[in-house]
Amino acid sequence: EALADRHGWSKKSETPGGPVISLERGRASITLEPGAQLELSGEPCSDVHAICAELRQHMTELAEISAEMNLAWLGVGFHPLARQEDLPWVPKQRYSIMKRYLPTKGSRAHDMMRRTATVQANLDFSDETDALRKLRVSLVVAPVMNAIFANSPFFEGALAGKKSVRGEVWLDMDPERSGLIPALWGDRPLGYRDYAEWALDAGMFLIWRDGKVVANTGQSFRSFLKDGFQGHRATHADWKLHVNTLFPEARIKSTLEVRPCDSLPMDLACAVPALYTGLLYDDVALGQAETLAATLSFGDVSAARPALVRDGLQAKIGQRPARELAEQIVEIALGG
Repeated sequence: EALADRHGWSKKSETPGGPVISLERGRASITLEPGAQLELSGEPCSDVHAICAELRQHMTELAEISAEMNLAWLGVGFHPLARQEDLPWVPKQRYSIMKRYLPTKGSRAHDMMRRTATVQANLDFSDETDALRKLRVSLVVAPVMNAIFANSPFFEGALAGKKSVRGEVWLDMDPERSGLIPALWGDRPLGYRDYAEWALDAGMFLIWRDGKVVANTGQSFRSFLKDGFQGHRATHADWKLHVNTLFPEARIKSTLEVRPCDSLPMDLACAVPALYTGLLYDDVALGQAETLAATLSFGDVSAARPALVRDGLQAKIGQRPARELAEQIVEIALGG
């Protein structure tokens, strides 16, 4: 309410007269995640400096309002104090369905929804080949990126014995819609169809009909296309919604979204888009990143993930120290 009244944001509700669950201003938005995490989705920017300026403006707008409400904002990957029963459920219709369905696929679903936070980056691609090159590299390096940016060592007021509790949570999530997409690893050429084939087999959450949510949990989109659901047939809008409910460590929408990093303090948050820009936007750097990624097998990386979330850069992938791989990634990105 205060952001809207003082800073020109427009309030948005899912239904007329319903609770305000998001704000829009230009091409930027502020949304409430399931446990009331506050998420800024910024406007498209030409460079990382513009992204940082936008984030600083956002924090400045929040500062005065937050002081009046006695709120402090933590850039951290997992809530360091709250228990599940301490947190609210934001009244978004999709969340009520996710709340019931996702725990049947992984025991940490409610933690993912309400106690985790992240810095994500959305990056451009020029064509189909470019998109899939960047996606594959981003998936392979994702567990190392989580280790580089690990910033969630607390659980309910005590040290958890892990560098990234948030990273651990994501290891116990619906495997059909999260993780590293093993079908996209290797050295064969990839196209949009390869990503779509994976997405077709993931379970659905819901469809919208006549302004109302119709719960459809668990049916794959492939089955929905073939057989329909309760008399409803699949539409392009259903597909777009479905693709936006998939949560792999990197995903393709209208942009490439990279998702493995813990939330960070203001002075470090822009390091995430900066590192990915250096890694992916320069042809030489992207080629070097592909060469590095080709030396990492899905089996080795997947097996190392528990150690990476526990020990961060002190872990190994196969026989290779994660710290050495992280240094190579940073070196490539600096070149880019």
